[in-house]
Amino acid sequence: MKTDAPLLILIAGPYRSGTGDDPQKIQANVEAMEAAALPLFRAGHVPVMGEWLALPLVRLAGSTRVGDAAFREVFHPIAERLVARCDAVLRIGGPSEGADHMVSLARQKGLRIFHRREEVPGCA
Repeated sequence: MKTDAPLLILIAGPYRSGTGDDPQKIQANVEAMEAAALPLFRAGHVPVMGEWLALPLVRLAGSTRVGDAAFREVFHPIAERLVARCDAVLRIGGPSEGADHMVSLARQKGLRIFHRREEVPGCA
């Protein structure tokens, strides 16, 4: 059922955490976050991931490997700016300093924090 009050929801989960920077494991983390996006959209919300915005900019900044200076210049800062524009955060997955940081920023702003997709209006 679609909600009448669409939310811009940041999906925050592990990106590098627990991967040893293995590209396949990182991709699996991205896919897990992306899997959460479609149900949010179908419920009438606008899902967004920092990775969707950061990764093209990371490449343009000249990054040659995950975690290098160009990566660090863009990756978390874009997500921090995104949190400032969102209505809520959906925190998924396992341990992640970056995702927990986004949740902390969202709490400071008084945003809604969801820990399960079913908690999001219209997704029950």
